[in-house]
Amino acid sequence: MRKYLLNTSVLSSLFGAFGLLQTTRKGPRDWRLVLMWISWAMTVAIAVGTVIEENNALELED
Repeated sequence: MRKYLLNTSVLSSLFGAFGLLQTTRKGPRDWRLVLMWISWAMTVAIAVGTVIEENNALELED
């Protein structure tokens, strides 16, 4: 679990949610907001997937 929480790509994608939350609270509710949430979820998924792949590569080297 620590490898996910301390990874910089995962951290940056999670911190990106703060701006998105502000936009959700104060901005207009239209199709662009849905696309922003989808892109944020994809960013988190890619970051977590990268950590998994790096971990698998390290295990194969050992």
